[in-house]
Amino acid sequence: MRFAFILVVLALNASAQSPGIHGVVAPGVQPELVQEGFMFTEGPVGTADGGLYFTDIRANKIYKLDPAGKITTVRQNTGGANGLALNSGELYAAEGTAKLISRGNQNGRNTPVIDNTNGLQLGAPNDLIFDGRGGFYFTDPGATPMFPKVPGQFGKVYYVATSVGQPPFVIDNKIARPNGLTLTLDGKMLLVDDTLGDTIWGFDLQPKGKRGIQKSAFAKIPQLTDGESLADGMAIDRDGRVYVATGAGIQVFDKKGRFLGNIKVPRQPSNIAFSGPDKHTLYITAREGLYKLQMLSQGPERQGK
Repeated sequence: MRFAFILVVLALNASAQSPGIHGVVAPGVQPELVQEGFMFTEGPVGTADGGLYFTDIRANKIYKLDPAGKITTVRQNTGGANGLALNSGELYAAEGTAKLISRGNQNGRNTPVIDNTNGLQLGAPNDLIFDGRGGFYFTDPGATPMFPKVPGQFGKVYYVATSVGQPPFVIDNKIARPNGLTLTLDGKMLLVDDTLGDTIWGFDLQPKGKRGIQKSAFAKIPQLTDGESLADGMAIDRDGRVYVATGAGIQVFDKKGRFLGNIKVPRQPSNIAFSGPDKHTLYITAREGLYKLQMLSQGPERQGK
């Protein structure tokens, strides 16, 4: 009886520590460590077989987690690769130190897609996502340190229409430190968060007349750390809910931008991606570790994030 009582107490404590979010994650379910010993994990993107690519920015490496749980190095000397994306079987990387976007394969061969040629001035490409037309969006918060803040300093959000070979088009240059980004399920809105602000910005990708792309606040991040959101990577699920890695944990919003709850992680999370069987696993990159969380929600049907 005493042993059973202890188990009940432990279960109640677990539920108290992790209340869950309706339809997203069950009460008491918490992130599990997959592996640690990295330097600074980032850039997770799920593969079609339920595996995962992710980066270690400071070690200049890209890793692959296979469906059986084995982690192997697929590329070294990555130029500080941060965010990753998959398109037509190729792996794209935002290389912050090298100041470029690269395209490569599992054998480590890669080539620059966008770099500082032809007058382009990239600071530190951070994250990227493909649309349904073969083009991609990427954020560039700049190469300067995040703190102390520099008043009037902004990063940029770009679009690259790779199918027609056009140079990057600046979507926005008024977000202090644009970082994570995702596309709504219908592809009609681009969402971008701000590490040094509390707003997730929405860009209407359906130009209306001569007004072009319209920008508005999609949501406010409610739980801050020392007055900052420290917002980083983003993900979206099959029901359109939006997940944002922040200083306080993974904050979750419904498809209309209403806050649903926060998922705490043992280390400060940097990025997130759905993968695993039927995309019911949320992988979390968090400093020296890679974590996974069993979800009630499910990742989107599209490739990657």
